[in-house]
Amino acid sequence: MTQQPPPGDPDLPERVATIYGEDDLSTVPAFAGGFINFGYWARLPDIAGRPLSEADRIRSEQDLYRRVLGTFDRPRGSTALEVGCGRGLGCVLALEEFGLGMVIGLDAHPDQIARARTLHEALLTGPEPGSAAAKYRGRLDFLLGAAQRIPLPDAAVDCLYSVEAAQHFRDLPAFAREAARVLRPGGRLALTTFFARNQDAARALPELLPAYADGLDVPHVIDDAAAALAAAGLRDVRVQSIGDAVWEGYDLYMAQRPELRDEWPRRYLTAYETGLLDYYVITATAPGAAADVPAGTATAGAARAR
Repeated sequence: MTQQPPPGDPDLPERVATIYGEDDLSTVPAFAGGFINFGYWARLPDIAGRPLSEADRIRSEQDLYRRVLGTFDRPRGSTALEVGCGRGLGCVLALEEFGLGMVIGLDAHPDQIARARTLHEALLTGPEPGSAAAKYRGRLDFLLGAAQRIPLPDAAVDCLYSVEAAQHFRDLPAFAREAARVLRPGGRLALTTFFARNQDAARALPELLPAYADGLDVPHVIDDAAAALAAAGLRDVRVQSIGDAVWEGYDLYMAQRPELRDEWPRRYLTAYETGLLDYYVITATAPGAAADVPAGTATAGAARAR
């Protein structure tokens, strides 16, 4: 039976709907910890002399979030939006480690939003007074919605970030316009995922990687992604390759596990080494001057549909 696209995004392809719905990619051993990203392995030279543990894998996924969130100059007290939040683990990391005043997680799949709300129910409904988590009361929310139709009013957030989700976006220019719309003047965007290096590579990737052939991912070209952000009015668009800190560590982790060493995700290293794709961090700034954001001023009221 054909699975219908979930209501969060009526244009969501069937493969995307399935893998984040009934298949629940967060339960796959290759994505231990549930963050669902390939990880940032800058620590690899220090740990490669021993077998990589599941704890190392989880740390790599957390470190990718830290790499992205670390691009924000003054996150403390700000309101942030994560586009493609999955189970919301990165949202909580942003709250706990970066002092954000409010974090809103957005995902196009209702199952992912349901998982996030269940997993973080204590933070959403109000931690026990006096508990370590009490300071996060009212500072986390999850919304169902699509990247190209963000259900927030204009100038709603100070920071917008997305971690390994943009490869699923069918309309990058529409996402870029929405990002520019919901960011406040001087607000910051940080996006990380893998992109094709050029148009020839984009045409070749479906032959190597099933995720492109079956419609899970879109082979967006990195220059097109940067151009879309600039065309939407965002300024100071910068692109940095971090592939050397992503693919080798992830592949080494997979290779050390008999149950994973023949999995197709190992082909990403081949795609990287042959120049077809790379992993990037893209940053940009909304036009206008950023206002100072007093800590604690953000509220859950910002996380409501326009």
